Amino acid sequence: MILAPDQIEFFHTNGFLMLREITTAQEVEMLQSVYDRLFEVKAGRDAGDHLDLTSVDDGTQPETLPQILNPSKYAPELVNTAFRANALAIAKQLLGPDAEFRGDHAIRKPPQSGAATPWHQDEAYWDPAMEQNEISIWVPLQEATLQNGCMQFVPGTHRQEVLPHHSIGNDPRVIGLEVDNPEALAVYSVACPLPPGGATIHHSRTLHFTGPNRSNTPRRAYILMFGTPPKPRATPRNFYWLAQQKTQWQERRAAAIAKADN
Repeated sequence: MILAPDQIEFFHTNGFLMLREITTAQEVEMLQSVYDRLFEVKAGRDAGDHLDLTSVDDGTQPETLPQILNPSKYAPELVNTAFRANALAIAKQLLGPDAEFRGDHAIRKPPQSGAATPWHQDEAYWDPAMEQNEISIWVPLQEATLQNGCMQFVPGTHRQEVLPHHSIGNDPRVIGLEVDNPEALAVYSVACPLPPGGATIHHSRTLHFTGPNRSNTPRRAYILMFGTPPKPRATPRNFYWLAQQKTQWQERRAAAIAKADN
């Protein structure tokens, strides 16, 4: 899949790009079937790959924004797809020939109760000692609208450093992050409704948001991440919000790692 020069320029200027199609309708149908199966069985729960971004995630409350990390680990058929091939081609055009696959994840907003994903930068979740240059390619597996939570971006924010963040609701038991003072930023937002199989592409420092799902069907999003190899920063940053967190997800993940090591 080849981007036009004006699309590449738009991405580098604004930090995001919208495409009307990145895969076929037939493949979207397959992806949706696999996606629904993985969420139905909570794939990766014991390994720490299934979590709820907006709650304390202790298993006693309904999930409001469940996510599966590394879904292709649990469904290998997600690897050899037109979506991934096109996404890698796009990543190399935007980031250079060293761009490589860095991971995938899936986010599900339940019907009527699916929570908003607050304004944040993806890099706020990552190692502050490393210099990152990554993009996420976000594909809806049904129509994405303002009603069910399409992507929204603040143009040009990829040229900033990572802004201060905090756990959602200022609750360190919640893994999801929100940028400080989001109201001051949201006035500049651009919404990107999409058909099934369309895509948005955004840089890891681009501020973005999705609203709650007020529709009667789940809002399904499948995301692939690509980047150039990270490098140590001369001066590490202080992502104090990560040090403050103490979540059930971290405990599950640590237990899974310890079990694997034994």
